[in-house]
Amino acid sequence: MVSSKQIDGFYRQSACDLNEFKALVEQELSAETVPNATHVQSNIPIYSAASLRNMLEDTSKRRSSLSEWASVLQNTAGVLVIKGAAENIAAIDEATQIFESIISAERSSGNGGDHFAAAGANDRIWNSLQKLCLADPSVFARYFANPLIDAVCESWLGPNYQMTTQVNLVHPGGAAQQAHRDYHLGFQTAEVCEDYPAHVHHLSPYMTLQGAIAHCDMPLESGPTKLLPFSQKYLPGYVAWRRDDFREYFEANYVQLPLEKGDAVFFNPALFHAAGANTTTDIHRMVNLLQVSSAFGRAMESVDRSAMCSKVFPALKHLTEQGVLSGKHLDAAIASCGEGYSFPTNLDLDPPVGGLAPETQQMLLKRALNEGMAADVFTKELQKQSARRLP
Repeated sequence: MVSSKQIDGFYRQSACDLNEFKALVEQELSAETVPNATHVQSNIPIYSAASLRNMLEDTSKRRSSLSEWASVLQNTAGVLVIKGAAENIAAIDEATQIFESIISAERSSGNGGDHFAAAGANDRIWNSLQKLCLADPSVFARYFANPLIDAVCESWLGPNYQMTTQVNLVHPGGAAQQAHRDYHLGFQTAEVCEDYPAHVHHLSPYMTLQGAIAHCDMPLESGPTKLLPFSQKYLPGYVAWRRDDFREYFEANYVQLPLEKGDAVFFNPALFHAAGANTTTDIHRMVNLLQVSSAFGRAMESVDRSAMCSKVFPALKHLTEQGVLSGKHLDAAIASCGEGYSFPTNLDLDPPVGGLAPETQQMLLKRALNEGMAADVFTKELQKQSARRLP
């Protein structure tokens, strides 16, 4: 079915309709559609890890659970909570201690920045997956030795998914985020999103799964994630979520659920959501955010685009100076050569300063041409950029 908000196959922010959005999110989740859940709270199915673990050992029952979760994430609430998801609370506590040490060290070194919150309001560890593993492989192994979390990831992405994690620690007084959607298209501006055809908007949510493991008890006043069930079903949502009327509606209608240490929440990346305000005086709300990617989010061939960019730059410079290449022709040449996507990268070294995503090879090529950069200077800038992306 073609959305009424498509204009020549593209979505436009100005064409988004709040009434259509309301019609989707003002549904009620029927408990009959989530038979494996213990109950439904605020339109969100709640599952018990204790009952699920036995179920997952039976192949047919496991498939039934995976199918149910996929339907929740795609067709109904778009979010689910698993109580007691962490099998090993001791590993959670040990990981918390390691994360606190990493935060302290990175803060002292001037790293640990976060473009999602004001300085001092929270601390973030980029690539906490690798950092935890390198700091204590035993804790890492015990922390992620969790067939339940594996099953939820597989329910949405299939096997061979790619796990990444980032720790977010929100201190007392930390302000709430504004409503948003997540990676991939959620990390692009509305203007960039409008350049992607509608079918790419439909595809983007299937490439990643968002999750969070609670590292402490999180009552409502500590600001657990604000969620708007069913909002992932609004197809033009990647261009709509920055509109004031959509954000105002979100603030008037979101729901929050308290979490206990070891609980986990998983949601479709297209779900409208935002971290809540921590209004407590004594709870430092720590979650390990899971951003899990499809195995298919990789190119078929390995290409040394850095070598290509270094080699082609003098030719591009000469052709542009001679007036042979310009405009869309130049853009096409650059697109065929340089990497046009900012991720994956090492966000400690290559933070999205001044925007949502770091500079790409294509952006560097265009900047170098516009600035009349010398070839040797460009090569050095390219090398620095490549170095920043290394783990």
